[in-house]
Amino acid sequence: MQRAPNTLLEGPILRSLMALAIPIALANILQAAYQLIDAFWVGRLGGSAVAAVSVSTPVMFLSIGLGVGLAIAGSTLVAQYFGARNQEMVDHVAAQTLLMVVLVSVVLGTAGYVAAPSLLHVMGVAPDVYDGAIGFLRVSFVGLVFNFFFFMFQSLMRGVGEAKLPVYIVLGTVILNFILDPLFIFGWGPIPPMGVMGAALATVGTQSIAAAIGLAVLFSGRYGIHLAWRDFIPDRAYIKRAFLLGFPASIEQSARALGLTVLTFLITSFGTLTVAAYGVGSTILQVVMIPAMGLSMSVSTLVGQNIGAGNIDRAARIGRLGSWLGFGILSGLGVIAFFTASQLVAFFVPNDPDVIAAGATYLRIMSLSWGLLGAQFCMTGVLRASGNMVMTMMLTLVSQWVLQFPLAYVLSMHTSLHQMGIWWAFPISNFLIVMITVAVYAKGDWKTKRLTTPDEALVERIAEEVIQEEGR
Repeated sequence: MQRAPNTLLEGPILRSLMALAIPIALANILQAAYQLIDAFWVGRLGGSAVAAVSVSTPVMFLSIGLGVGLAIAGSTLVAQYFGARNQEMVDHVAAQTLLMVVLVSVVLGTAGYVAAPSLLHVMGVAPDVYDGAIGFLRVSFVGLVFNFFFFMFQSLMRGVGEAKLPVYIVLGTVILNFILDPLFIFGWGPIPPMGVMGAALATVGTQSIAAAIGLAVLFSGRYGIHLAWRDFIPDRAYIKRAFLLGFPASIEQSARALGLTVLTFLITSFGTLTVAAYGVGSTILQVVMIPAMGLSMSVSTLVGQNIGAGNIDRAARIGRLGSWLGFGILSGLGVIAFFTASQLVAFFVPNDPDVIAAGATYLRIMSLSWGLLGAQFCMTGVLRASGNMVMTMMLTLVSQWVLQFPLAYVLSMHTSLHQMGIWWAFPISNFLIVMITVAVYAKGDWKTKRLTTPDEALVERIAEEVIQEEGR
């Protein structure tokens, strides 16, 4: 296959990292703007409305986590095949992964819509929060398929090193969301006020547009992936392989989301004020984590492509540099957040002094460990890019279920700290899991993993048979 030289496989590592990390971070910032815009307008409705979104968010994360493992598997394979210059398998993997992600999202969205009332009752949501939460949840579940599809589109674009295009798509939809949010939340003219549910409706509408644009781009073939309808014929060999690779990643993501959901049960036991403080603080954390996620995704893409090309030493250097950058950038942001906590919280809930005070306390405690999170994101990005999904799954299980939640429960329920014990569980558990991650990463077992080598002949043969059957 003839192709222009891949600049991500050679030259200065820092330049390659920044070439991917900056547009990825920008796209993530814009993607997070959906939540920020929702939080900004919903905050004008009061603490109960903020709490309605806060209790809904972990449930949605859990749903997304169940299907996102397949997306991680697909994007990892795409990166390695792209580095190995195997265009046929890049297209094949992309189509099959999209097919699986759409089917999974439809099943999860339907199940979530039906189960939403029961979930909120189990969580013990207060009556003044329930109505907003049920509307927000059900609309979000209806739009899950669009969320999944565009997430997969972004992952595929990152896998082939095309990080700029998603920025433009998300920018347009975010601007549209900013216009639609107040219209649907507060109403205007023939549009009735829909409160918290209106925020979800605006987001789902704009994400459906983004998904349609992404589909058109993949079929155009102008950005490293060229799909045709015949590529979506189910390939049992690949589906089995992707499932085996993606299942641990799904467990990892769903365990992380389930941990947040269970933690929300604990938080709701301390009342609406604590839930609102957690919701605003978590929204700010999502924004702060964007540089770390962008850097982690760029590290994962670069490492995946270099492993596919056989450049293991360069992959190791990428991981080291990315981890130090993540630690430095997030530490700096943590210092800024510590000293401006009240102002940051007041931006989202300007008219509630109690929420501002409680949210600022949570934010100051949480910001102490942001640098550690930045380093860990990059190290797990390396492990994931090499295909070590089981190890990243185990690290997440230990982080959420062995460290964070037990610490939060003990410190809040069996000490005088009360809800402050939940807040302190975050930096303590983050420090411990980073130490474990450093030990796993330094051992270097990930260097021997290459997904484009095992069973290559089988996958290639299946792909060729599909192509021949369609007369391509």
